[in-house]
Amino acid sequence: MGFFAALKSSMELNTRQETVVLKAPISGRIIPIEAVVDLAFANKLVGDGLAIEPAGNILVAPCDGVISKIFDVNHAFSIDTPSGVELFVHFGIDTVELGGVGFKRIAREGQQVKTGEPVLEVDLALLNNTARSTTTLVVITSMVEVSRLDKSHGVVEAGVDELMTVVMN
Repeated sequence: MGFFAALKSSMELNTRQETVVLKAPISGRIIPIEAVVDLAFANKLVGDGLAIEPAGNILVAPCDGVISKIFDVNHAFSIDTPSGVELFVHFGIDTVELGGVGFKRIAREGQQVKTGEPVLEVDLALLNNTARSTTTLVVITSMVEVSRLDKSHGVVEAGVDELMTVVMN
């Protein structure tokens, strides 16, 4: 291969983009992350994404990947995708203060999951009465590699409807 062909091939590799489709991790109504009452999330200090006002009680994997972390009180989990997207799913606002009441772990850390596979179960009726908010956040924490984030709106079904499309550099 000549010099210019090799250079062109190298440039094509460097401009190739990968797309990751994220499904809703819980059924409910999508709200913009900027509308969340927790300012750390609303101001995108953790990353960019969306929130869902939940209508279901099972949180599922929004994409294929490995569960890198399930927090001790089972209110949140992280998934790493093969393409490098790091995703954080957090049920409710200040729910860590409940000490795990209302949450049940279904999956385990280090587990390979497929889109739609159950990760956590929540007692939505109990949490609606005890949590500051049940707004569930879905945040891309690896935004450095993201060139575009397309967000959905409306009502979504867990594991079925598209929530966001992440285009990676």
